Amino acid sequence: MTILGLVAGALTTGCWLPQLLRTWRTRSTDDFSWVYLGLLMCGVGMWLAYGLVRHDAAITVANALTLLALLAIAAFKAQSAPGAGPAALRAQPTRAAEEIVADPRTVSPS
Repeated sequence: MTILGLVAGALTTGCWLPQLLRTWRTRSTDDFSWVYLGLLMCGVGMWLAYGLVRHDAAITVANALTLLALLAIAAFKAQSAPGAGPAALRAQPTRAAEEIVADPRTVSPS
């Protein structure tokens, strides 16, 4: 039975490898919604916990590897999100400040 579980786990976990490689190559994660990734990671994390509690190597290994692949995809998505990265840490002018500067009517004649 353990062999069957390990083969099943290898297949279901291995199916993430092409998607992870495609994400790495294209640097595009637009097709993944955050809700999808979050729910799937929670479910896989719970299966991982279940496997640990049951001392089931097939469930534990398969879900640990799947969770790592999902975390890698989520990391790519976080990095590619608008406003992500080191530039997002710099202070940005507020919208009100941009409107004041851009609107010549707000400048008083001297």
